[in-house]
Amino acid sequence: GYACRNISTSTALQTRTHVSYDIKGDVAVIRFNTPNSKVNTLSRQLNSEFTDVMNEIWANEAVKSAVLISSKPGSFIAGADIDMIEACKTSQEVTQLSQEGQKMLEKIEQSPKPIVAAISGSCLGGGLEVAIACHYRIATKDKKTILGTPEVLLGLLPGAGGTQRLPKMVGIPAAFDMMLTGRNIRADRAKKMGLVDQLVDPLGPGVKAPEARTIEYLEEVAVGFARGLANRTVSAKRSKGLIQKITDYAMALPFVRQQVYKTVESKVQKQTKGLYPAPLKIIEVVKTGLDQGRDAGYLTESQSFGQLAVTKESKALIGLYHGQVHCKKNKFGTPQREVKTLAVLGAGLMGAGIAQVSVDKGLKTILKDTAQQGLDRGQQQVFKGLNSKVKKKSLTSFERDSILSNLTGQLDYKGFEKADMVIEAVFEDINIKHKVLKEVEAVIPAHCIFASNTSALPISQIAAVSKRPEKVIGMHYFSPVDKMQLLEIITTDKTSQDTAASAVAVGLKQGKVVIVVKDGPGFYTTRCLGPMLAEVVRVLQEGIDPKKIDAISTAFGFPVGAATLIDEVGVDVATHVAEDLGKAFGERFGGGSIELFKLMVEKGFLGRKAGKGFYIYQEGVKNRSVNSGMDEILARFKVPAKPEVCTDEDIQMRFITRFVNEAAMCLQEGILSNPVEGDIGAVFGLGFPPCLGGPFRYADSYGAKQLVDKLRKYEAVYGSQFTPCQLLLDYANSPSKKFHQ
Repeated sequence: GYACRNISTSTALQTRTHVSYDIKGDVAVIRFNTPNSKVNTLSRQLNSEFTDVMNEIWANEAVKSAVLISSKPGSFIAGADIDMIEACKTSQEVTQLSQEGQKMLEKIEQSPKPIVAAISGSCLGGGLEVAIACHYRIATKDKKTILGTPEVLLGLLPGAGGTQRLPKMVGIPAAFDMMLTGRNIRADRAKKMGLVDQLVDPLGPGVKAPEARTIEYLEEVAVGFARGLANRTVSAKRSKGLIQKITDYAMALPFVRQQVYKTVESKVQKQTKGLYPAPLKIIEVVKTGLDQGRDAGYLTESQSFGQLAVTKESKALIGLYHGQVHCKKNKFGTPQREVKTLAVLGAGLMGAGIAQVSVDKGLKTILKDTAQQGLDRGQQQVFKGLNSKVKKKSLTSFERDSILSNLTGQLDYKGFEKADMVIEAVFEDINIKHKVLKEVEAVIPAHCIFASNTSALPISQIAAVSKRPEKVIGMHYFSPVDKMQLLEIITTDKTSQDTAASAVAVGLKQGKVVIVVKDGPGFYTTRCLGPMLAEVVRVLQEGIDPKKIDAISTAFGFPVGAATLIDEVGVDVATHVAEDLGKAFGERFGGGSIELFKLMVEKGFLGRKAGKGFYIYQEGVKNRSVNSGMDEILARFKVPAKPEVCTDEDIQMRFITRFVNEAAMCLQEGILSNPVEGDIGAVFGLGFPPCLGGPFRYADSYGAKQLVDKLRKYEAVYGSQFTPCQLLLDYANSPSKKFHQ
């Protein structure tokens, strides 16, 4: 019976699909290649094949050393397979996964035959853990080659020995920085840190494509090093610089380490407000390994990995990850014509921002304004944006200049006859929008798309004067455009499928996370923000000062405080939008008095751009003070507060329930086509707390019934602004119903 059992577990007799190897002289070259995928992930299949291959190599007398390499040019290993983690029902199952990974990498680290990792492309999470268990690492000095530990961004920690190996390899401070931020590290920086041992320059084109040649060259170099390690002509010992030696010496002293833990903990506490369990666990696990030895370290790592995987925070963050993947696909298919030339109208903050993210990705871009002064300012903004990349060394000055050569600034419509798409970012006034639409349609070719970057004016109203409404669409960008990831595309009932496909394709090319919604006042994002901001104003009127409102909202997980948000958006813009939405939706969008905003605008308190809003803004001053000029405005609009709905928790819930209720209303009315896009739009466009995963994920975890109860409580005090929408009531009445199955 034993022989049969043995055969069934080995993948040797079946053909391997994920891992293969061949032997070059006395060096085994092991290749990772997940079928039908752009990247390699550590799935159950790959792990089991890898284990079998390694066992064969260890048993083969003729093999003296090994190289691990990927057959995919852009990806060494992008990390563990998230679906595999999600498929686990209990934390014990996840801990088990972690322990299997630890054992496998332990065997690699202890291997009597030296193992070299040859890295090209993404080497992240579990992929980096595989690489740092090897005896030597060689990487291509290529833009695509990045190393990092992004687990924290999914609410997890490195679970295959990473928390124990990394600090020993790069030192405690650098290891904490990598694990707590999840930031990507480029190859040259990794070499300086001691994360990789050798760099290989990428090759240009030859008989084969550059990527293929580079991988072959990388493999040759790695095989050479593997051979050298095996016959002891190459040493894997790294020579450390003086600074590194001193740091290591200091870190070996317990009291110095305690100080480092304290500093890191307080920084994490300040940034996460204790809302994210993973960063604190990472510190604890590293601490355990350093203070109590590796066995204790590995055990805590695997147990913590299991505990974190079942937290609602991790589920929310993984949900957002899947949502981003969903929003990076074009559901309208490939457009008939690719947009190669883009024209942007209006060189203000938004227009220049749109021009920057377009020209940066290789689109020929025309930036048009009506005044030379505005145009100069806009072009300067694009230059500054690209130049900051040069300062951060992610671009060379030559690359910056060659990108800028694709940008043309002008005051007329010259060249618009070659445009494939025009995006207008002019002032939010329907008459101005109509004027430019007519002007543009007179000069553009028949296939050219007209897109409006408006934050609240219905697209169908803008398209009303168009001769070709099927080519008109909304593309709502968020400020600052080069930092905010979301693009909200708005289709009217006349917008053609191909126009939508083109708009999504351009958004994806610009590197955006794209959601597509139906037309209506405020679309989706502005419309959800409306009721919440009306509630913020009401709370201000009830006597809670801006600083306290900011503290209450950031304590709930909003990255920016609610009062600061109004300053960032601009009080004039907020007033404008509030009026429009108030007209469209009536009483439901009431709450605070819009007159308060109007008075602020009159006094010139427009927010950050004017240097004064709820706060005073000065160049270079970090801790801004509250604008005392607001005192008399707030006094004039003061209303009595109702103590039974004014605790900190009540204020948080008043903000959040109005937001979630409006989001559900958008799904109910078909403005949103699915809850996934609703969550992505709220988190990436409006800063909804990522730890809650978006309004729909939050409704699932908090419970629709509980939300409805809260809404009813506030409805009893404030009336119809808190009346729960029908969809929420339906979900509250059948507990098995969830927005995310």
